This record gives sequence, C-alpha cells and structure tokens, in this order.
Amino acid sequence: MFLRTRPRCLLLAVLALSCFEFGTVPARADAGTVLVIAHRGASGYVPEHTLAAKAMAHAMGADYIEQDVVLSKDGVPVVLHDITLNATTNVAEVFAGRARADGSYYAIDFLLSELKQLDVLERGNRQGEQAFKGRFPRQKTGLTIPTLAEELAFIRGMNTSTGRVAGIYPELKSPAFHREEGQDLAAAVLRVLEDAGYGADDLVYIQSFDFNEIKRVRNELGYKGKLVQLIGENAWNMAPGTDYDQLRKPEGLKEIASVANGIGPSLTQVLTDDNKDGIAEVTSLVADAQAAGLEVHPYTFRADRLPPFAATFAELIRLAVAKAGVDGLFTDQPDQARAALAQ
Repeated sequence: MFLRTRPRCLLLAVLALSCFEFGTVPARADAGTVLVIAHRGASGYVPEHTLAAKAMAHAMGADYIEQDVVLSKDGVPVVLHDITLNATTNVAEVFAGRARADGSYYAIDFLLSELKQLDVLERGNRQGEQAFKGRFPRQKTGLTIPTLAEELAFIRGMNTSTGRVAGIYPELKSPAFHREEGQDLAAAVLRVLEDAGYGADDLVYIQSFDFNEIKRVRNELGYKGKLVQLIGENAWNMAPGTDYDQLRKPEGLKEIASVANGIGPSLTQVLTDDNKDGIAEVTSLVADAQAAGLEVHPYTFRADRLPPFAATFAELIRLAVAKAGVDGLFTDQPDQARAALAQ
C-alpha cells in the first residue's frame, strides 16, 4: 500500500541525495570486504528511519540500509525502531488520550492512516529531551513514518537512478509481542519482500533478537535468504525464551549456524575494557562465530559516543576490523565509517 507522502519529506530526501557526488562511493562492496550497514539510515545526521535518512545513507555509500519493522493496527508493516511512538513522533500531541495504562502509545493501536498523520522527530528520552545532543534538532520538519513497501521502493529507485546498489537489512521488532496482539509480523514482512521482488539471492539480511522467531522464519515459513541472530543481554528482556548467554557460547553459536547466516552482537560483546585501563580487549565471540561459519555484524558504531578505549571514530573502526576481525558493522555515520575503512 502506497500513501501520498508530504511534499516536504520528499524535498528533504532529494536534498540529502544532492549533498554527495555519486561517483565518490563504490558501486557495491566486493565479497570479503567489511560491510557498512546504515543503522536506521544516516541516523547520526537526520531523524532515524525517515526516507531522508535512507537517502543520505545511500548517498554516503552504505552497503546495506536497516529497516526496523513493526505493524500498524490494520497489519501494515511500517519502519519504526520502537513498538511505541513516544520517543520519535509527536503522537501525544496529535492523539492525546490514546496511550495505554503504562503511558506509552503503541504503533499497533493505530491505523496506518493515523500513523501517517504523525511527524517523525529526532529521538528523545523519557523526559522528552533530545537523546543525542548535537544531532538534528528535535523539531517538526514534515518527515513521516514510511511503510516498509514505500521504503523498499524508494531504495530500489535510488539503486536504479544512481547505479549504486544498496542492500536492505530489515529487523523483526518484538515478534512475540505482535503475536500476543493477534498479528504475525514475520509473515507480513516476508509478503512485502516478495511483492517488492526481493528473492533469496538478493542483498537482504533479515534480523531479529528473538531466536525462536529466527528458527520459525527458516523452518516454518521456509525463508531461503540470509538470517542474522541479534545478540543482546539477558537483562534487557528483549525476547522471551532467548538466552543470549547460551547463544554466545561455541555450542550456542553452532545452534545459530544451523538456521542463520550471521550474528549481530553489541559492540561491547566484541570489544571491552573490563580492566578499566583504556585499552581495548577482544573477546572470543567473533572468532568463535566465524569458526561456526557465521558472519559477524556488531552494533552500534557512533562517532559521537565513543567507548573509553578509542580516541577517535577511525580508531574504533580499526580496532573492530583489524583487531577483532568483524565482517560488517552497524553505524549511525556511514560516511565516516566508509572513510575509516579506506584508510
């Protein structure tokens, strides 16, 4: 389903594209090179998961562009990081009184036509303050929530018009929550991918924190393309029944490899400073995963939130690639990651 997008949103997307010369970025990463994955688009520069953020990420040379996906009340996959709307939209202003008892406005409680009435804002915290200081101002600019179908058409359009092919990297957000609400997120996303012409051999990774859902997508839904198991911490309560401590062990990684092609651990699970001496230590996770035949794409590399063991973003990228040996990385600043990899 395609709905009319606000003209200002399209204008910003065009402006984002015009900021870069397409001849300065590679047509596509060659096999064996480290993949630059645009985390929610070029989210370090413009509000996350807007078409403007995806246009900028494409122009900056991202190999893959991420889409976090949730469902609307009428079952339409939309691109939004959270299952709630509070942090990145003006929902409380437009639909006052429609929060649940916990004070949150859930995307699944709103029809697509209602979600399209919202402005997407720079991410805020629980107090409504800007989460990342110094980034795009937290103000209305006419940017809206795209459907997954709209975003895929947009990316494929940029691939055609520029000649530079960027892949897609959808995440199934909280599939167990969606089932509790009577909806099947994975099945809906797979239908959109099929309708958009994405097959098993195309540049697509599907990711989820929920290991039960990764297994279901492969075994029950019969998906033949690449799957990535995201690795969190058990304390985060990301997915019922998923034990991340167990999955990080060699035997857990072998179990992942039986259904998936890669893992997406947190940066702190790959590089640590447990000794508090400012010197990065490499865990065994990357080597263990690669020994099991898995690719490793850690998250999230942010130039404006460096860990204590990296003085510069370029140093952080170097540590992850040269020292830890990652196969790809999620970043809010794909241009800076691309530049660091070229050094």
